[in-house]
Amino acid sequence: MKNKYTSSILSLCFCAAITGCATTSEQAPAESTLAANDYPTRDRVEYVLNCVAQHGGLTYITQYACGCKIDKIAEKLTFKEFEAAKTFTYLSKGQTGDAGAVFRDPAQSKDLRTRLKEAEALAEKSCFVK
Repeated sequence: MKNKYTSSILSLCFCAAITGCATTSEQAPAESTLAANDYPTRDRVEYVLNCVAQHGGLTYITQYACGCKIDKIAEKLTFKEFEAAKTFTYLSKGQTGDAGAVFRDPAQSKDLRTRLKEAEALAEKSCFVK
């Protein structure tokens, strides 16, 4: 009689273990989480340091706000888009006339620069950067 109950209990435990394994699924991170985390640390630090310098120097508030700001931007633009927008912005300001037109006038440049400005404005509001 002992074997009958022991085998029933073992069978029940085995079924529970199999059912538990079958219903437990590992979910992949959302696409937006993946995109937000594709910024290299070096570039995030560079952005925060530049932001801190523009907002009066290193304090806990500016460090936190600027860190928050790059996180918010990363939610809106992939690193590739962010990098291209920064490049177009920098190069379009450095050259005037026809030389700068190559970086300033293409639709891709205008779109990325606009999206970066919008992302930065949203980040400034969300992160209390003054």
